[in-house]
Amino acid sequence: MRAASSGATSRTSSGFEAAKGDYILQPSDLIRIKVFQEEDLTQEVRLSQEATSVTLLLIGTVDLQNKTVRAAEELIRQRYNADFLVNPQVSLTVIEYSKRSVDVIGAVNTAGRVFFPQEKELDLVGAITLAGGQNRYADLKKVRLTRRKPDGQPETIIVNVDELMKGGATKSYPLSKDDVIFVPEKIL
Repeated sequence: MRAASSGATSRTSSGFEAAKGDYILQPSDLIRIKVFQEEDLTQEVRLSQEATSVTLLLIGTVDLQNKTVRAAEELIRQRYNADFLVNPQVSLTVIEYSKRSVDVIGAVNTAGRVFFPQEKELDLVGAITLAGGQNRYADLKKVRLTRRKPDGQPETIIVNVDELMKGGATKSYPLSKDDVIFVPEKIL
């Protein structure tokens, strides 16, 4: 276990930095890719669970891991532009979002699974709020956030959520799918 340090950058679990509000494509999202005036290239595909990649006509497999919708559009446009089309206009639409959730347990009013809002990210304070908020016994200075690292090993950090709620911290702790948040009780 390690203590969390405060920082100003917002990163996904893989370290990818995203602008606030940009939706990052997730495994199992169903997307539609259209190329303007090229109806034969319109495809609906589900992102693979393992690599978040898709296989498209003419250009083959495209890795969209940690890409926002806009970044994915640009990558696909560049791939078509390289060998097949002149200045293609590509649009990517998420038709069905994958179900993303975290578990919030401990001293909260409604412990259990909390789902991410569609097309949005969720941070630590937001997840506790969606779990009904903390109960009167909660120790918000020692909240544990546990997630799996890419190698499958769990990593736990201790976060002072009380400081976050008072606006004293600069980091918001964006969550990743399947994170576990434990709000301990105060020791009286």
